[in-house]
Amino acid sequence: MITTKNLGIWMDHSNAHVMEFTTGPIETKIIESKFTNETKEQSFEKSEHLMHNKEQHQQSEYYRKLGEVIRNYEAVILFGPTSAKAELLNLLKADNRFTKIKIEIRQTDKMTENQQYAFVREYFSTS
Repeated sequence: MITTKNLGIWMDHSNAHVMEFTTGPIETKIIESKFTNETKEQSFEKSEHLMHNKEQHQQSEYYRKLGEVIRNYEAVILFGPTSAKAELLNLLKADNRFTKIKIEIRQTDKMTENQQYAFVREYFSTS
């Protein structure tokens, strides 16, 4: 029997909860964006242009870290309440390293850790 490496990521623009789907208990690894509200306020005080540049740089670093994790999997579900998952998907589609990975997105609300685990289990059990 061939096992597929599956990954679920609940994400918004500030952090991502990365969960590998296995037969055992699911564990969460959190990847955070460095662009926090505090950073935003500090940048905004200096200049709005600087704030947007800093935000873009830190968001792309956040997405790059997620891409490095995703590269090790065969199927990935990105879910969460914001457009961050679609932004990440568009970046990954433009990169040839991700062409063989099945990546889908689903819109969800904010979820508890147990709800996230249940969502990932249900998604990969039925797909």
